[in-house]
Amino acid sequence: MSARLPPLRLGFAGTPEFAVPALDALIDRYGVCGVFTQPDRPAGRGQPLHASPIKSRALERGVPVYQPPSFKLPEALELLRGLALDALVVAAYGLILPPAALATPRLGCINIHASLLPRWRGAAPIQRALLAGDRQTGVTIMRMEAGLDTGPMMRARAIDIGARDTSQSLHDRLARLGAELVCETLEALLEGTVHEERQPDQGVTHAAKITKVEAAIDWRQDAAQIGRQVRAFNPWPVAETGLDGARVRIWEAEVSGGDVGAPPGTVLGATPDGIEVACGRGSLRILRLQLAGRKPLAAREFIQGRPLAGARFVPP
Repeated sequence: MSARLPPLRLGFAGTPEFAVPALDALIDRYGVCGVFTQPDRPAGRGQPLHASPIKSRALERGVPVYQPPSFKLPEALELLRGLALDALVVAAYGLILPPAALATPRLGCINIHASLLPRWRGAAPIQRALLAGDRQTGVTIMRMEAGLDTGPMMRARAIDIGARDTSQSLHDRLARLGAELVCETLEALLEGTVHEERQPDQGVTHAAKITKVEAAIDWRQDAAQIGRQVRAFNPWPVAETGLDGARVRIWEAEVSGGDVGAPPGTVLGATPDGIEVACGRGSLRILRLQLAGRKPLAAREFIQGRPLAGARFVPP
């Protein structure tokens, strides 16, 4: 571990698992005097309240946790001011910080964003990059301003997107990269060597929030596009299709062949190597899938005792 740097009163605002590596790195390197996260939400059977991953980790690390429902409330703003922060690091917080909150820390609010801005501003940059077939993505550290992910860039680093990357695998790599990059940025900020660069006006795209409706597979699409859909929606909401009146989730698949001339959704073959399905163009080999109410299975297990000859996948 690097030597502890000069004192810096840091706050942290984040909610999901993506933000956890950054919180850990900042606690280890600088110390964090307060964590903001969204209020506990109902989840699971019976809908009991669940703490966010960031709340759980902050409490484990002995850091005070604050959960205002909005920073538009005067009491939330006063709480932030009372911490007398040098900087507030934000990672997938999920709540809007109004101008008064952004202006409160002495060195401003610094955001960890999981894309190479200005591409994929918004809520779902990881999934959108996969859906679009991007070959690269990365992390941008930016100074926050009132616009949605429009602030000046302080650091950026790219990584390649692998042919088998899912949202989960890409998420994990980007979370670790974000933790590393934000520590570098804060060090440069303390040393006065950080360079801020305005985002270009060209190449702006918006990463709209993912909805469950998008998970429905349309087998008339190109096999490559359906393959990207499967990867982008793993682990949520999971690409979905229908089979004999049942819903089936597709967890893993790969593009396997050229044009086959069969109606889209037709099962061309089912072997231990996978379930071959005709698409609008080309074919897709399903490697791992799940019937509603059952556990996910490898294709070789799924087809045991379930003949698929002549079967056809349809919209769910």
